[in-house]
Amino acid sequence: MEITSDLIVLAGVLLVAGGLTGILAGLFGVGGGALMVPVLFETFGFLGVAEAARMPLAVGTSLAVIIPTSLRSYRAHHARGAVDSALLRRWAVPIVVGVLMGAVIARYASPIVMQLVFVVVAGVNALKLISGTRRWDIAGDLPQGWLSRFYGWLIGLLSSLMGIGGGQIANIIMTLHGRSIHQAVATSAGIGVLISIPGAIGYVFAGWGRGDLPPDAIGFVSLLGLALFVPTTVLTASLGVRLAHSLSRRSLEIAFGIFLALVSLRFIVAIAT
Repeated sequence: MEITSDLIVLAGVLLVAGGLTGILAGLFGVGGGALMVPVLFETFGFLGVAEAARMPLAVGTSLAVIIPTSLRSYRAHHARGAVDSALLRRWAVPIVVGVLMGAVIARYASPIVMQLVFVVVAGVNALKLISGTRRWDIAGDLPQGWLSRFYGWLIGLLSSLMGIGGGQIANIIMTLHGRSIHQAVATSAGIGVLISIPGAIGYVFAGWGRGDLPPDAIGFVSLLGLALFVPTTVLTASLGVRLAHSLSRRSLEIAFGIFLALVSLRFIVAIAT
């Protein structure tokens, strides 16, 4: 492929987006997929990737990029003792099951349905976080037993279909059950590890052998996307962690609420267009 000025500009945009993704991963305990997926989708369109393959390729590449970002973010939060390791162990198997199910059905799922779900859930939680009210809390703590495992499965399934690290959904569930935003953010970083590794592997197999993928792709994972995103996300994740722990609980709630509102707006625009 001939290198053009457009491609150089595009590479610069991807590097900047990767840096922002890393900061978001550390700050909010999210993998940054809500930012990466639309950027990668447009990138693959510019590079001439077939329409039917663009979205799953963007999602699969996003999950692969989230692997090192989530690992770095999780290690930094764990070093501060903020991660609920017991909850991670309880959710581990259901999350992985949900992720693999999402990879299997990814090519058949309607993106509009998933976008609508995210708009509703994230939009409501954004209002809750920004308003600071506790009246919306479902319970004082997370449930045990089958309901807890269902939450883990739901996080894995939706995250796999949307190409995100699970932080948005996990934060919603944990804060609605009385957990502090700092613990929710830190634990979500570990959830990102549980989602991104099996998710990326699942998307590799889901796209294996397709003839409409670019030559750099392994299944639904683009090596070009990895090369442009991974260095900057890894370098900036720890900056986001330091920023998260420098903020008060209320400041972090407002910041994450604004983040969710902006991502919801992006999905609304995508649905409308």
